[in-house]
Amino acid sequence: MLDDLVLGTLARLAAEDAAERDAGLPAAQRSRAVAPTTGRFLFALAASQAGIEVLEIGGSRGYSSIWLASGARVQGGRLVSLENDPAKCAAWRSNIASAGLDEWAELVAGDAHETLARIEDVFDLVFLDAEKDDYEALFALTRPLLEPGGLVVADNVLSHVEALGAYSVPLDRGVEVSVVLGSAT
Repeated sequence: MLDDLVLGTLARLAAEDAAERDAGLPAAQRSRAVAPTTGRFLFALAASQAGIEVLEIGGSRGYSSIWLASGARVQGGRLVSLENDPAKCAAWRSNIASAGLDEWAELVAGDAHETLARIEDVFDLVFLDAEKDDYEALFALTRPLLEPGGLVVADNVLSHVEALGAYSVPLDRGVEVSVVLGSAT
């Protein structure tokens, strides 16, 4: 669950994110972490199913990954996270290790448009938190990788209404949830 390693790493990352925002760093240079309430929501979703397979698109430095992997480990699941930025990939690995979650989390480095095409696993939960203009294309690439009944949760649908205005679930900066009811064929 949320042990001291996890809680300490989450607290450190939240403080780093707040300091970066206060300093006015551009989004591309910040950790771009989800809000803590969104993190708890992701934890609850990942912890709710035995053996859950979670795919995260846009892992950044690992804040949301830690919430998802912590939830997945409750009932023997795992997280696969995709991240393109090499510096954020290095930070992700360090932060996952700091939280003691190496066994439940894997990073796939590279552009999600390319890495998704190589993934052969199927997933129960997808967390989409990438570049907002890419959401529709990434959703289409992710769709064949979802089990029937799988969920897709998209972040920032309210804070980025210009790019994601079709979504409208009012949770923090906006979270969208889609349920996959059948096969993609």
